[in-house]
Amino acid sequence: MNKLCGIDEAGRGPIAGDLVIAGCILNSHIDGLDDSKKLNEKKREALYSEIIKDSHYHIVTFSPKQVDDDGISKCLACGLREIMQNLPCGEYLFDGNTTFGVEGLQTMVKADGKIAQVSAASILAKVTHDRNIIKDAKKYPEYEFEKHKGYGTARHVQMIKKYGYCEIHRRSYKLKALEPTLF
Repeated sequence: MNKLCGIDEAGRGPIAGDLVIAGCILNSHIDGLDDSKKLNEKKREALYSEIIKDSHYHIVTFSPKQVDDDGISKCLACGLREIMQNLPCGEYLFDGNTTFGVEGLQTMVKADGKIAQVSAASILAKVTHDRNIIKDAKKYPEYEFEKHKGYGTARHVQMIKKYGYCEIHRRSYKLKALEPTLF
């Protein structure tokens, strides 16, 4: 059992939406894999379908409330452990520079653009994250989640100032633009 399980996350930085962590063991080569951020939405969606047809994978999702209650690091550690429990493998490689205290896990900065299995995990996580927040956009159209995917863009901050937080905002994430001024 010397196969590699690539692991990546999507949704660590946004101020709204789910945190998604995906692990992937490829059964064969898939053309076009790359860091999900370097691919357009159409290409990511096409690759997502190919990946789920020809791999073993596991996707873990944490709600904004879980991220607020437990913290991003604990959620990441729990997700990494769950992937490792559900995808028995010889090696596990997580994109980034920290294991979040999870033993038996290797890390590599920018692995999502270098290692096919991590690229595949990156795509699975990003597509899952984006699909989830697009569903949420229908429930909360005033925030325009389909445009910024939950990131703290100027427009998103403007909508929070106008409408306040909604159910999918992470209240533990503090934005200077939303802090009351002292003057």
